Amino acid sequence: MMAKPLVSVQRQSFFRNNRGEKSDMMAKQNLPATKGKRKKSSILISCCSVGIILAVWTIASVSGALSSGMVPTIQSVIAALVDISVNGYKGSTLLQHLGASFYRLLTAFGLAILTAIPLGLLSGQNAKVRAALEPLVEFVRPLPPLAYYTILVLWMGIGNGSKIMLLYLACFAPIYVACVAAVTKIPASYTDVAATLGANHQQIFWRVILPYAAPDIFTGVRTAFGHGYSTLVAAEMVAAASGIGWMVLDASNWLRSDVIFAGIIVMGATGIIIDQLLRTTERKLVPWKGKL
Repeated sequence: MMAKPLVSVQRQSFFRNNRGEKSDMMAKQNLPATKGKRKKSSILISCCSVGIILAVWTIASVSGALSSGMVPTIQSVIAALVDISVNGYKGSTLLQHLGASFYRLLTAFGLAILTAIPLGLLSGQNAKVRAALEPLVEFVRPLPPLAYYTILVLWMGIGNGSKIMLLYLACFAPIYVACVAAVTKIPASYTDVAATLGANHQQIFWRVILPYAAPDIFTGVRTAFGHGYSTLVAAEMVAAASGIGWMVLDASNWLRSDVIFAGIIVMGATGIIIDQLLRTTERKLVPWKGKL
């Protein structure tokens, strides 16, 4: 069989490349529409799942299948939510309870970010620092918060100090572990190429290590916030008179299921809002996530 002329081969290659470029351009043009459809579909599915839950809740409470003491009606929960927002619960309004809780949580969360990220990045780059810190972190990380909360109360008293420390310990470990894992999985070729091109240690950190680790750091931050929020009730169990966690706990002592449900709904809603804010911040600061 005779070989095709070079001109013919080049012509075919040219047309093939043009078709490939056109198909790529068309795919890029259709990408926003595809993402929009997927987003609308996801929102619709989420709304349907919430609607199903509300329908089951309504049927279970109205039909009498479950007692009102166990599962209050939606109307009673809404009434309780309005009441504690206007008249308050045990001397404090809902906004004041939220303010007290978020002061403790955000203070601990901010301190955890300021300490866990530098230590985690340093541990990821330095095996000796990691060997020194990892046993302590791995010892505290799996412990239930109530296991050492009583010790914190003995050491720091019953004020906000022990509560903030408890939340700090709950938030520290997820951020630290995420930072260490992010740095240790960076391909050695990335830093080697940067060093070959003349970058010093500081430039390698800011231009290679930190950008590569940033997506995992944000994942650790979001995980830490959820873990800290779930620890909030435990932090407000001892000698507290305000806070959304304390309100839910106190309402359970008086069998106020409507207040319990209202508090849980508020906690869940505020948690979703803050998580969405963290997601938005991540998209703004780390637009290259998933593209490396």
